[in-house]
Amino acid sequence: MLRIDALTKRFGDKTAVDAATISVERPAMIGIIGRSGAGKSTLLRMLNRLSDATEGSITFEDENITALRGAAKRDWQSRCAMIVQQFNLVPRVDVVSNVLHGTLNKRSTFTTMFNLYPQADIHKAIEILNRLSIAEQAPKRAEALSGGQQQRVAIARALMQDPKIILADEPIASLDPMNAQVVMDALRTIHEEDGRTVIANLHTLDTARRYCDRVIGMRDGRIVFDGTPEQLTTSAARDIYGA
Repeated sequence: MLRIDALTKRFGDKTAVDAATISVERPAMIGIIGRSGAGKSTLLRMLNRLSDATEGSITFEDENITALRGAAKRDWQSRCAMIVQQFNLVPRVDVVSNVLHGTLNKRSTFTTMFNLYPQADIHKAIEILNRLSIAEQAPKRAEALSGGQQQRVAIARALMQDPKIILADEPIASLDPMNAQVVMDALRTIHEEDGRTVIANLHTLDTARRYCDRVIGMRDGRIVFDGTPEQLTTSAARDIYGA
């Protein structure tokens, strides 16, 4: 399904990701762990094509993702949605409109300029918000919501794209433990109920062990662990974090 082969990213003389190779044969919940600067975010940005690889390739369902340009690249970014730590919502715009922004790649310039949305899309946005238990927040400005609620709005926006893959870059790093659990529960449910692959950069071993089917550990740009949560022993964690 998804194949990452010797994917490398260099910034000058610094190698941020060094020959990463990952094969995902079926939808899974995958956690990527490692110290700050290990290359986790750069790897996700290359997967989403926000950053071009220096070397290597990404293949999804026999399509060469690294070769995509223009409209084909934008279509991939719809199929491979990105959620980030900072939420990236429009603060002064209402929640439902923020969710509807997930359809921008599929809309004309005219409808985008005048903020015109089909009724079917509005209903779908409300249904997704209801699924994430925040439908009552739909008319409020995004800036009025808590951090955990805003992250769920960001997840809802991603779901509006109807993606095959959801990438989550440190989705709970800025949240308190209760909201972090709500967000991770939502991502796990989306994987299980929708059959979508979720790849999340995570900052705690416990979160990776609790929610993920597979854990990938990165250190200094290289993948040094790839296995099940049960295989993530104390010794393996030391190899990942260099402690």
